[in-house]
Amino acid sequence: MALPLYDNQPTRRAPLVTYLLIAVNVVVFLLSPIASIGHGGESRLQRNCEQTTFLLKYGAIPKEMIDDRQAPMPDEVASACHPAPYHKRPWLSALSSMFLHGGVTHILGNMVYLFIFGAATEDRLGRLRFLLFYLLVGYIAAYGFAVTYPGSMTPLVGASGAIAGVLGSHLVLYPRSKTIALVLSFLPFRLPSWTLLVQFFVFQWFSLGDQSQTAYVAHIYGFVAGMICGLLVRRGGFARKSAALSWR
Repeated sequence: MALPLYDNQPTRRAPLVTYLLIAVNVVVFLLSPIASIGHGGESRLQRNCEQTTFLLKYGAIPKEMIDDRQAPMPDEVASACHPAPYHKRPWLSALSSMFLHGGVTHILGNMVYLFIFGAATEDRLGRLRFLLFYLLVGYIAAYGFAVTYPGSMTPLVGASGAIAGVLGSHLVLYPRSKTIALVLSFLPFRLPSWTLLVQFFVFQWFSLGDQSQTAYVAHIYGFVAGMICGLLVRRGGFARKSAALSWR
């Protein structure tokens, strides 16, 4: 596996939306119970209950998204945690889930990929279009996961689906770009970006059926959606031509 460090595709302006998305993800994570190390008198059970309730409230739960209504709290959580009642809109949870992460390594990996590959895509689309594109592929990834596992009550969290969309679009928009990457964990090489992006997709594909907590299906939906959007941009001429600093 090769770990990307830097994409050499030149950009004409600062990727402000990419920076903003990274900042929002980091701030939300730091303020969430997931990042909490607990207070002095707080027990492990209390922390687990707080984190579980938080993920159920703001995560994208496939059964809720398919049924378009909030599901009852799982019995084991209700009996152990006695959470306060809350109202949830399942279609909005697909949005909130894009800014939640399950741990430090989860958010770190996502933000590294967004930082490396988001700038060039934002430069090509323009800031507002890039933001809308990011949210669109994130929604497609979340609902694709829900359609695949319609009865699941496991919350889907993370920006991975949206970022996979960024990778897919980068593959189509910049097929000849180069990326500095670590190969064999410590050797830096200048590789064609497409090799890293195809590696990402192949890994997700062959990881389907893995019993881990990773939502590989959502990554695949996001990646393919990003590729399709990239193709539409190339064929339709929607990409930004001017270097002027605007949100158009």
